[in-house]
Amino acid sequence: MEVGAVGAMRYVKDGIKAARLVMQHTEHTLLVGEKASSFAISMGLPGPTNLSSSESIEKWAKWKANNCQPNFWKNVLPENSCGPYRPTSYLEHTDETCLKTYAMQTTDLRFLDLGHRIHDTISMAVIDRMGHIAVGTSTNGATFKIPGRVGDGPIVGSSAYANEEVGACCATGDGDIMMRFLPCYQVVESMRLGMNPELAAKDAIGRIARKFPDFMGGIVAVNKKGEHAGACHGWTFQYSVRSPGMKDVQVFTVLP
Repeated sequence: MEVGAVGAMRYVKDGIKAARLVMQHTEHTLLVGEKASSFAISMGLPGPTNLSSSESIEKWAKWKANNCQPNFWKNVLPENSCGPYRPTSYLEHTDETCLKTYAMQTTDLRFLDLGHRIHDTISMAVIDRMGHIAVGTSTNGATFKIPGRVGDGPIVGSSAYANEEVGACCATGDGDIMMRFLPCYQVVESMRLGMNPELAAKDAIGRIARKFPDFMGGIVAVNKKGEHAGACHGWTFQYSVRSPGMKDVQVFTVLP
């Protein structure tokens, strides 16, 4: 039950190391924003560092040239092609034609064929020889996100959860939807109640899919014995496993 997390942290490359430092050296669970960066640097991590790459700059430039579309805004009108944005309900004497035109330009990212390219989550569960279980998640967040957005990565029970008495879970996908269900907490608790990893993972994914049939996500569950399984929705999901008895990593493919 030891936890550390950071969110919306800029200028520090090693987010997962910063999260571990929060766990090891504070009584807090989650640090965010500028102060999370300051904490990480004060604890010895390199920074402040410019984390932009030529690839990310090029991607951003193309997105801005396309009127900042697609994006995660909804029910808004921009003052120009890339904002600032204002709620439509706050605007008076709005031309209905203008509203319809903008609605056609705004595309919900969840319906685009972007798949894994809109996020870059790495989530891992580890069981050591003593039976101790740990999980960790690191992510750059969703592409084209609204500044300040924090996804499911640092949210306990959403992208990862572990309990040494039961097992662990890792998840990735549409974090804004998945974090509403704490799917990894659900998986671990389902295994505590007797479900095997496969049923627990499918049950957690099914709970989300029944409310949001268009979401994309994947879950990996592993019990304390090392038995594992995955479940997914909206995409073909892969995860890898390595155990002492294996000569190399094995990749498992899970179909929706």
